[in-house]
Amino acid sequence: MSAPYPMSPQHWTPAVRSGLVPLHPLTFGALLGRPFAALRHNPKVLFGFAIVLQLLVALVTLLVVGGVAIASFLRLESLSPSSPDFAPVMWGTIAINVLVGLAMGLLSLAFTAVMQGVVAADIGYAALGEKAGLRRLWERMRPAFWRLLGWSLVQSVAAVVLIAAVGGLIFLGVMTGIDGSAAGAGIAIMFGVLLILAAIPLWVWLSTKLLLVPSILVLEGARLRPALVRSWRLTRGRFWNTFGVMFLIGAIMSTAVGVVSMPLSLLGSLFAPVIAPTGPNDASEVVTMLIVTVAPQLLVYVLQAVAVVVQCAAAAFIYLDCRMRYEGLDHTLIAYRERLDLGIAADEQGDPFAVDPSTAVSSAPPPRPTPTYASAPVGWGPYPPDPAAQSAFPAAPYQPQPQQQAYPGSPPQQRPGTSAPGPQGPPPPPPGYGGA
Repeated sequence: MSAPYPMSPQHWTPAVRSGLVPLHPLTFGALLGRPFAALRHNPKVLFGFAIVLQLLVALVTLLVVGGVAIASFLRLESLSPSSPDFAPVMWGTIAINVLVGLAMGLLSLAFTAVMQGVVAADIGYAALGEKAGLRRLWERMRPAFWRLLGWSLVQSVAAVVLIAAVGGLIFLGVMTGIDGSAAGAGIAIMFGVLLILAAIPLWVWLSTKLLLVPSILVLEGARLRPALVRSWRLTRGRFWNTFGVMFLIGAIMSTAVGVVSMPLSLLGSLFAPVIAPTGPNDASEVVTMLIVTVAPQLLVYVLQAVAVVVQCAAAAFIYLDCRMRYEGLDHTLIAYRERLDLGIAADEQGDPFAVDPSTAVSSAPPPRPTPTYASAPVGWGPYPPDPAAQSAFPAAPYQPQPQQQAYPGSPPQQRPGTSAPGPQGPPPPPPGYGGA
């Protein structure tokens, strides 16, 4: 039996395959496992780029910080402590090393910002069913680079201020105790410890609520302040899920780094005296010691780069999950990919990650999901009318027909579906019956 009309690509397309990013709200297990699968999805860009950039940052930091420290302290050693120039040179040396350390800290922040942007862009393209190269990811991330760097700088400054405030309070209490007030020192130290214990959950809460800022900066192109507001609203009602995913991933990667680095460090410390028991004497022994000591550290850098990629990917997946739950992003992505399959170019469709003001999360709390027992079972309730069952020409109402006899004297005809009439008494005699 042939179809009523021929099927063509304009009438039917195959279902959209999810790929790396399932196009539906993600479960806790998916949020925990998909970030690790992101390394296999695009290993050349994520794994290779992260390792190269991490090693480059570590090498530059080592060379610059080590070179400046050696040069400055060698100059300090050339002066006598009794010289009037010793104190200015000493403070200048300390200041130079602090500034160099801050500059290298900014370089590390730049590495973190780049990786956050690249990973968020890669997960965004994966949600569209694409596998982008490094140049395309950089083009997507480049407009948000300075905002990403500013966000990393804000986090670092907040951490430094918090540590300085707590450390200064404890130092003040110790100095008070040295001057003779032991009770004041004990109170200050206890207050400092309580402040540390209170700062830990505060830091965890703020970092979890603002976890989605890098993904919002890259995929939505938002400014920093709107990105903070968006992240705060999207994680409303999803705090413990977000915290649990990030905590478990951090624990897994920290355990892996510790398990690998500890045996290698022990082996390096054991082999160093065997290779050069009296210290490095010639070039070969120096090279061997460098290999023994540097090789474990290089492996640690590799694992740290993997940890950065996985954590950034987890934040991007949580961002997609929150938008799918609260803003229907999964329907937008499915429609976008279906139009791509139909031949509509991406430039004609616009950005699927653009925020629709009519569906965007607001300051009001999101609606709670309706429990399954509160909804009617499937199949209950009035059925909607079927358009296919309705005819284009409505049926005319039935008009009853009067009963007609086929010939005089015959009994009335019975309509189908009706019962025969009951006895009405004896029929009248025919004319002339019983006549005289």
